Amino acid sequence: MDIQAVLFDLDGTLADTAADLGGALNDLLRARGYPEKPLADIRPHASHGSGALVSFGTGMAQDDPAFAEWRQAYLHCYEQRFTQDTRLFDGINPLLAELARRGMAWGIISNKPERFTLPLAAALEWAAAPAVVVGGDTCAEAKPSVLPMLHACRQINVPPERCVYVGDAERDIQAGNAAGMHTVLAAWGYIGADDQPETWGADFIAAHPADILQMILK
Repeated sequence: MDIQAVLFDLDGTLADTAADLGGALNDLLRARGYPEKPLADIRPHASHGSGALVSFGTGMAQDDPAFAEWRQAYLHCYEQRFTQDTRLFDGINPLLAELARRGMAWGIISNKPERFTLPLAAALEWAAAPAVVVGGDTCAEAKPSVLPMLHACRQINVPPERCVYVGDAERDIQAGNAAGMHTVLAAWGYIGADDQPETWGADFIAAHPADILQMILK
C-alpha cells in the first residue's frame, strides 16, 4: 500500500473532546434550569456536532423555532472552555511520531468550525505538526461532502488514493470513500451502543491507533 499521508477527524479520533463538549452542554443546561446529563450519556453524541448535543440535552427538535438560539448559546458556552479538558487519545502521538519518521504527512479534516478547530489544533501537544488543518466551514460543504477531503489533498499535494482517512463517524467513512481514500474506522471513538460501524463501509476497523500503522505497512 503506497500511502503518503494520513488524515484524521478531530473529535473522537485524534482528541477526546467529550469532557469539554459535554461540560459546555451541562453549563448551558444548568444556567437555564434543565437537568444536567452524565458525561457517559453525552459521549456517543460528541462526534455529531453542536446541534445533536443540544437536541440530546433538551429533547428539542432542530426545526424548533427556539433551536437556533439554543445552539448559539451552546457554542458560546463551548467557546469558554473548549481547550480546558481536551486531551489526545492514548497512542495518537506515538503514531504521529512514527508517520513523521517515515516521511508521511498527516492532517486534520474536522466538521468543527474553524473558530474552534484552528485554536484547538494549535493548543494540543502533537508529536509532529499537522501538514493541513481543515474545519467544517473551510469549504462550502462539510463531511460527508468530498469537498474538504479534496481540499486537504490539494493543500498537501497528495492524491486521494495515496491518503488514508481515519474517523469515528459514518459521515467520515462516507466522505473518505467518496473521495477515493483508504478509510479507517476509529473504534476507540464516540460510537453509540445502537451504531453498527461494521456496516459503514470502512476498509479497516482499528481498535487502537497503533493498528493504523500495521494496516499501512501491509
